[in-house]
Amino acid sequence: MLNLALTTDKLQLITTTAATLNVHASWVDDLNPGTGSDAFTPGKTNTAISSATTTDIVAAPAATTVRNIKYLAITNTHATLSDIVTVQFNANATLFPDVSCTLLPGEHLIYRDGVWFHYDTNMGVYSAAAYAIDVQVFTASGANTWTKPTSFIPKVTLVKIWGGGGGGGGGASSATAAVAKGGGGGGGGAYAETRYVAADLPATVTVTIGSAGASGTVGATGAAGNAGGVGGTTSFGTTLLAYGGGGGAGGAITGVVTGGGGGGGTGGAGGSGSTSAGTGGLPTAATNGVSGQGVTGSVGTTTTANAENGGAGGAGIDTTPTASSLGGSSLYGGGGGGAGGSHTAVPAVVNGGAGGASNSYVTGGGGAVGTSGGAPTAGTAGAAGSSLIGGAGGGGGGSTVATTVAGGAGGAGGRGGGGGGGGGVGGAGAGGLGGVGGVGGLGYAVVISF
Repeated sequence: MLNLALTTDKLQLITTTAATLNVHASWVDDLNPGTGSDAFTPGKTNTAISSATTTDIVAAPAATTVRNIKYLAITNTHATLSDIVTVQFNANATLFPDVSCTLLPGEHLIYRDGVWFHYDTNMGVYSAAAYAIDVQVFTASGANTWTKPTSFIPKVTLVKIWGGGGGGGGGASSATAAVAKGGGGGGGGAYAETRYVAADLPATVTVTIGSAGASGTVGATGAAGNAGGVGGTTSFGTTLLAYGGGGGAGGAITGVVTGGGGGGGTGGAGGSGSTSAGTGGLPTAATNGVSGQGVTGSVGTTTTANAENGGAGGAGIDTTPTASSLGGSSLYGGGGGGAGGSHTAVPAVVNGGAGGASNSYVTGGGGAVGTSGGAPTAGTAGAAGSSLIGGAGGGGGGSTVATTVAGGAGGAGGRGGGGGGGGGVGGAGAGGLGGVGGVGGLGYAVVISF
């Protein structure tokens, strides 16, 4: 409740434009509080304001009187001008702002029984707290600009960002009846968040959205695929960063490990896949990292490429190809890409795997793996993230042993740091090239002020 208990207490309204405001206040005075002989007297006042100023809207009570404000209505009657209004309690020149909001033409700010309400022109309530909220979402790669809202006075700014996902590796282009590998999945981008006292932030802040890790390309017939690119760093000014995932290794044409890209961390990017998998981005477990660490990309069907806030690891392939090599998942960061399909020395088809998910700690669950066989298909793209979760990893492309048939492409990672899926192995002969890796998902940023 709002009580004025001293002869120096009063309620004031701060206005910022020349909008026309009508203010009505009603109260009840307790003339003898705490004496056992209380006497109550109602009162009211109406005030018109049409300038940027500070105005007393409820005067101080008389001595030995407590003034309990029961109802206060502030209406913007101007046809075109808005006004940022602040109601403050003035206790002997010590000021205590109580509520602040922007009143558009025809809107109302009303206090009733201890609760503030902000109504539109049709008396539809905006919120019981009367505080405005500003949401700015950034999806364009590279530098963007966040602007502190000026239609109201924000108290807190919440920033949520995701680094870019790593690209999937290109699949091998088989030429002989030998082991040939699909590309490794790209690592997921890291997630980071923090809250700022809005007054500590400048009027504008540069928001850089991390680029998508490039697709791993394929070589000529009989050549190994090439690694995918590393995802870019997303940042809010210089105080909050989320690094991108590493690219998946290109599919080999010998019996060596094809490593998935490492997940991005909050202190460094994930490493590209290699013959021992891609390292996780800093901080890592070895450097006392826990929440924000990017995890190492996987090899084979391991289930240890899952992360918390760091990006998940992309899927890799064992020395002897094993089916269903799934991308890692992350509780909040981007999911890793699935591995592309391979084939054995027989030759026989070995399926690739699905991409990993966000808001999960179980491998897979992202973009679906492509079909292997005589007409291999591409992996599907991972789902885009939102303010709640990061992007999912793309599925690996299908493989084939059919002569002159190309392997399936890896699926793209979802916006918000999903890793791209690896491309599948192509068949022998002209035209039997491997599938290209899937491009990683772009970084993402959401900035909420209230």
